[in-house]
Amino acid sequence: MLDAIQFSSFAEFVDMGGYGFNVWSVYALFAIFVAVNLILPLRKKQKIIRQLKRRLTLDAEIQSEDDSNSDQAQ
Repeated sequence: MLDAIQFSSFAEFVDMGGYGFNVWSVYALFAIFVAVNLILPLRKKQKIIRQLKRRLTLDAEIQSEDDSNSDQAQ
C-alpha cells in the first residue's frame, strides 16, 4: 500500500499524477480560509476594544465637565 503513495521525485509529488493543480489549489483555499477565520475575529476584537476605550474616555470627559458645571452653578 505504501508503494502506491510514494513518489520518485519532488516534481512527481508536486504534479500528483496530473492532479497537482487541483490538489494544491484546494490546499491553498483551505489555508486562506483558516487564516481569514483566525485573523478577522482578532482584528474585530481589537477594533471593539479601541472603540470601547474611546467611549470610556469620552464618557469620563463628559462626566468631569458636567461635575465642574454643576459646581459652578451652585
